[in-house]
Amino acid sequence: MKLAVVGGGSTYTPELVAGLARERERLDLTEVVLQDIDPERREVVGGLAGRMLSAAGYEGKLSVTDDLDAAVDGASFVLIQLRVGGQEARLSDETIPLACGCIGQETTGAGGLGKALRTVPVVLQIADRVRELAADDAWIVDFTNPVGIVVRGLLDAGHRAVGLCNVAIGLQRAIAPLLGVEPPRVLVDQVGLNHLTWVRAVHLDGKDVLPELIAEHGDELAADVELPRALIERLGAIPSYYLHYFYFHDNVLEEQRTGTPRAAEVAEIERELLDLYRDPKLTTKPALLERRGGAYYSDAATQLVASLATGNGDVQVVDIRNSGTLAGLAEDDVVEVPARIDAAGAAPLPQSPLAPELLGLVQHVAAYERLAAQAAITGERELVYKALLAHPLIGQVPQVEELTENLLAAGRAHLPQFEPREVTA
Repeated sequence: MKLAVVGGGSTYTPELVAGLARERERLDLTEVVLQDIDPERREVVGGLAGRMLSAAGYEGKLSVTDDLDAAVDGASFVLIQLRVGGQEARLSDETIPLACGCIGQETTGAGGLGKALRTVPVVLQIADRVRELAADDAWIVDFTNPVGIVVRGLLDAGHRAVGLCNVAIGLQRAIAPLLGVEPPRVLVDQVGLNHLTWVRAVHLDGKDVLPELIAEHGDELAADVELPRALIERLGAIPSYYLHYFYFHDNVLEEQRTGTPRAAEVAEIERELLDLYRDPKLTTKPALLERRGGAYYSDAATQLVASLATGNGDVQVVDIRNSGTLAGLAEDDVVEVPARIDAAGAAPLPQSPLAPELLGLVQHVAAYERLAAQAAITGERELVYKALLAHPLIGQVPQVEELTENLLAAGRAHLPQFEPREVTA
């Protein structure tokens, strides 16, 4: 089996390679291709990836290239993990909203929209080459944020794609030791939209133990998601960490106004990581990678690829079409829910309706995501305006008008779809 990683020069790649090395036999992995447009990253990250695979006993082929067509040609799986515009664009996503009095975050709110506008068209171009050149039954696995909007774009265009986030597996790995068991025995029933989810049940060997878990380990759960224990108890569910942007909006905004942008911190971490990756003696992912974010990404990605390849029918949390799973959302909305994975794809498990206090927020953001995907594809400024107006973290006309202009101006180099079109008679 051939697997291609688009954006293979990412500092995340050693995390992914570690997982692939562990699962190389189950995956029958014969070729890995890392594709990236950045020559320095290709050399540095590709070098470490080669040493890691060799140390793990991988006997297949590793290729490092800037040629997208060569990378995806004949591939059974294409993993997409790119950042259009790099960390400089991320810094813009985080700071432009702040100047307008709104939270600045790369996947949520106005910053998330800025990233979506740059990213969706590029991912769709990649997907078109996958459709043309990859194996007939190839899967696209998207880890590129904002995952929900990117996957909506892929599915709307008819691509064979599924989205992946590390939040659910991170919670599983945090909860398992609290229960004194190995992670495979724990299933977190996480539902909602990407980066807007709640765990409404925790199944241990098929039995829901969430009430006892909250009662006995509420403090640990609260610390993990950085939200108060009292909130978890009142909801009877564990909110994703990303809910603190909504539930503690004013506190977060004040912290961001006086603190260092996360983009600046990540840029420094990446510089340090690349320096470490250059060490010819390094054959394992360095501990510093944990500070980069994306913990357990390798486990989530390799589990998903293995299940799609072998059709073993296990349950994983992925981003897919709603298809009636969550009442109150449209059939074609992209939701993040547990699904049974086999060679045919991901089939969402049945879900009870969301409580009103959860559903209202989900509907609000789902409407925004629909408009955001349309704006990214069509290049219509009016849809950018409406998407910002619909988002619950923005929604005020003065800020919406200013953000529409500022986001499009800052991203101009990566937003050709918004260039004025010639009118022909």
